[in-house]
Amino acid sequence: MPESEEAVEQDGRIARGERMKEAILRTTMAMVKEGNLIPSAQQISARAGVAIRSVFRHFDDMENLHIAFDQMLQDDLQKEYPGGIPSVEPDAPLSERITRLIEFRSFIWEHHENIILSTQAQFWRSRALRKNYARHQSNLRQELDEWLPELKDFDRTARESANAIISFEMWNRLRRHQGLGKAQATKVIASMLNSVFDH
Repeated sequence: MPESEEAVEQDGRIARGERMKEAILRTTMAMVKEGNLIPSAQQISARAGVAIRSVFRHFDDMENLHIAFDQMLQDDLQKEYPGGIPSVEPDAPLSERITRLIEFRSFIWEHHENIILSTQAQFWRSRALRKNYARHQSNLRQELDEWLPELKDFDRTARESANAIISFEMWNRLRRHQGLGKAQATKVIASMLNSVFDH
């Protein structure tokens, strides 16, 4: 086979492999969002229409799949939020910044609820998920400081209170356990967060 034909065939195999890898990840994401919080490799392969060995050919183990899945989520977030990820307007009034931050966070929480719950459900068996989650929590703290720099002048109690108030866990409690609608949950979060600055 001429060298040029070999190169074309090689490129074709690589492209097919990348398409299959993405199909496996997209299938995993769809299953989790539908409520299967811990899909098995067998379930993923069956839903994706590929042999189970193909799953492990592209991902040596479930840890590698978790890592690739996390990267896909980060890439998708850049495209999902209407108008792109919002930037901080430091000169905007505090109440306006709080409202915009809650709107942004709640969008992520609503769209990725089952993905977050899936991550938490698998902490006990996945070092990759624990590491990814810790990194995201650190990023969220940094984001909070960027949106609400006033917190830097407060004591640790106030800072930790603000971080807890605007967490997924608080949102999930209000929405799922207390049965509040999105608008009411937003008002509760905003009220609590504003109160941190009134002390």
